[in-house]
Amino acid sequence: MTMPQIYLAIPLLPLLAAIIIGLFGKKLPRFFAHTITILGVGASFVLSVQVLQHAMVNPPYNETVFSWLKSGNYAFEVGFLIDRLSAMMMVVVTFVSLMVHIYTIGYMAEDKGYARFFSYISLFTFAMLMLVMSNNFMQLFFGWEAVGLVSYLLIGFWYTRPTAIYANLKAFLVNRVGDFGFLLGIGLVLFHFGSLDYAAVFSVAPQMADAKISLIGNAQWSLMTVTCILLFIGAMGKSAQVPLHVWLPDSMEGPTPISALIHAATMVTAGIFMVARMSPLFELSSTALSFVMIIGAITALFMGFLGIIQNDIKRVVAYSTLSQLGYMTVALGASAYSVAIFHLMTHAFFKALLFLGAGAVIMGMHHDQDIRNMGNLKKYMPVTWITSLIGSLALIGTPFLSGFYSKDSIIEAAKASTITGSTFAYLAVLIGVFVTAFYSFRMYFLVFHGEEKWRKPKHDAHHDDHHDEDHHHGLGPKDSPHEPSWVVKLPLILLAIPSLAIGYFAIEPMLFGDFFKGVITVNAEAHPAMHTLAHHWHTIYHSAVGMALHSLMTLPLLLAVSGVVTAYYFYMKRPDIPAAIQAKYKMINRVLENKYGFDSFNERFFAAGSRFIGNKLWQIGDVKLIDGVMVNGTANLIGKLSTIIRKLQTGLIYHYAFAMIIGVFLMLTFFTKVH
Repeated sequence: MTMPQIYLAIPLLPLLAAIIIGLFGKKLPRFFAHTITILGVGASFVLSVQVLQHAMVNPPYNETVFSWLKSGNYAFEVGFLIDRLSAMMMVVVTFVSLMVHIYTIGYMAEDKGYARFFSYISLFTFAMLMLVMSNNFMQLFFGWEAVGLVSYLLIGFWYTRPTAIYANLKAFLVNRVGDFGFLLGIGLVLFHFGSLDYAAVFSVAPQMADAKISLIGNAQWSLMTVTCILLFIGAMGKSAQVPLHVWLPDSMEGPTPISALIHAATMVTAGIFMVARMSPLFELSSTALSFVMIIGAITALFMGFLGIIQNDIKRVVAYSTLSQLGYMTVALGASAYSVAIFHLMTHAFFKALLFLGAGAVIMGMHHDQDIRNMGNLKKYMPVTWITSLIGSLALIGTPFLSGFYSKDSIIEAAKASTITGSTFAYLAVLIGVFVTAFYSFRMYFLVFHGEEKWRKPKHDAHHDDHHDEDHHHGLGPKDSPHEPSWVVKLPLILLAIPSLAIGYFAIEPMLFGDFFKGVITVNAEAHPAMHTLAHHWHTIYHSAVGMALHSLMTLPLLLAVSGVVTAYYFYMKRPDIPAAIQAKYKMINRVLENKYGFDSFNERFFAAGSRFIGNKLWQIGDVKLIDGVMVNGTANLIGKLSTIIRKLQTGLIYHYAFAMIIGVFLMLTFFTKVH
C-alpha cells in the first residue's frame, strides 16, 4: 500500500466495520460484532503506528482527497494533513479505542444492544480520526459534529432510562452552544481569509494581525481576537470548560467503556487539539490567549473541588477529567501548545485506565457504583487494584510516572507566562495539585482499602442501571467481589504500561526536541513560557531523571504528598473528621452539591425561559393570530358575508324582477358610452 492509501484506510476501516455491524449485527452471531470492529480498529492502530514512524522522517503530507463542493471562489474539500501532531493523535485515538473495544466484550457481555454498541464505538473512532486528520476547517467541522452526534447516541445508549435520555439531550444542547461559536469563527475565517484550507489561512494570518472589524455599531474589534475566541468557544463545548462543562458529569449515564472513550483520548480532547493546531492564529492575539488561560484555570481548580464530594465512582473520575482538561487549557493559554498536547497524550492513557478500572470495580460489585459501599477490594481484585493505583499515581503527578512530566511542565509554563491572568492560573494549577491528590486517593482508599462495607446495609446510592431492569444491584452479605475476565484485565494491563513510562521517554523530543517543529508556532518574544522551560531543561534538569529528582524539592510534589496523606488520615484513620467538616460548613457543602448552581441556573433561565417564550409564541402566534385571525377569522368573515347575502335570497319572483331592472339600469348608466 502507498502512504495515501494507508491514510485513507485508517478512518475507513472503522467506518466499514461500523456499517457492517450496524446493518447486519442483529442477524449475525454475537462474536461477529466484536471480531469485525476489533479487526477494523486494530488494523487502524497498526497502520497509525506505521504513519507515525513515516512522519518522523518525512515532511508533512497535505493533499486533497476529493472536492465536495465549489461555490464561486470557495472550495469545500476533504483532505488529509498528516504531520507529527496528527500522526501522534491517530496512534493515541486508535490505541485507546482498541483497548475499549476489547474491554467491551467483557463489560457488555449480557447486554441486548451488544452489536449496536460495537457499531457506535467504531463509528466514533472514524469520526475522531476524520477530525484529527483534516487539513481544512470544513472537514474539521464534519468530524467535530460527528463525534458530537455519536456521543449523543452512546450517552443515551440505554434509552429506556429517563436519566440517560436527559443526559444525552443535555450533552447535545450544550455542545450546540459551543458549536455555534465555532461555526461563527469558521465563518469569519472564510470571509476574511478567503479559504478554509489550514495552510492558506496560516500563510496570510500574519498580514491580518492588525486587521479590525466592526461588530456592534462603529466599535472596532481585532479580527484575530474575535476569531480565536469564537473558535475557542467551540473548544469550551467539546472540551468541557466552564461554563459549558455541565454535560460531562451527566454523560456518566452511558456505559463505562464509552466514559473511557469520550473522556480519555477522544471527544473531550478535540478542543485541545484544535487550539494547538490553530497556534499560528492564537499567537497573534494575546487577549484570546488570556481568555483561554483564565477559563482553563477556573475549570482546573473549581471542578477539582467538586470531585471531593462525589460518591459515585465514575463521577469522581469525570470531575478529574474536567480538572485535567483545565490544566491542558492553561498550557494552551501560556502558548505551551506542545505541553498541552503532551499532557493530552499522557492523560489519555491513565484516564482510560482509571475509567476502565472503575468499570471493573462496578462489575465486581454487581453494578453498585457508590464508593461508600466498597472497601478492601485489593484482596479480591488484585489486577484492578494495582492498575488503578498506577493510574491514580500518574494522575497526581508522581515523579517518573507519565503524568508527572506533563503536569509539572504545565505548572512551570503557567509560572513562566507573562500574559494577563497567568498569576491566577499558576495559583489555580498549584492548588489543584493538592485537590487532585486528595480526591483521587479518597476514592482509592475507600474502594481498595479499609473495612469491607458491602457486608453492611447499603447507602441509598445511585446505581448503574445495567442491562436488564430486574438485574440485581450490589452485593448481598454472602457475596464477595470478583476479578473480571481476561478481556477486561488485558486492556487495564496494556494501558498501565504507557501510564508508567511514556512521559519519561517522550518529554525531551516532544517539548524540547524537533517533534513539533514546523507544526506548532510560538512567538517566543511575546510568549516566553516554552523558552523558559527549555532553558530550565538544558541548564538545571539535563534529562528526564534530572527533572524527577529536582521535583523532590519542589512545591507541587509537597502538595501532592500532603493531599495523599490527608486523604489517608481523613478516610482511613479518622472518618469522623470529614463528616464533622461537612456538618460545620453546610453552606459550602450545599454550593458544591449544587455544582455552583450552573445546572439550576441553566434550567431556570435558559430551559424555563425557552419554554416561556415558546408558550407565549404559541398563545399569541398560534392560537390568536393563526387560529384566531387567519383560520377562524376567515371562516367567520365568510359566514357573516353569507348571512347578508342569504337575506337577498327570498324566493319571491317580483324581488328578483326588481333586482334585474335595477341591474339593467346600473349597466345602462355606467357602461353605455355616450357618443
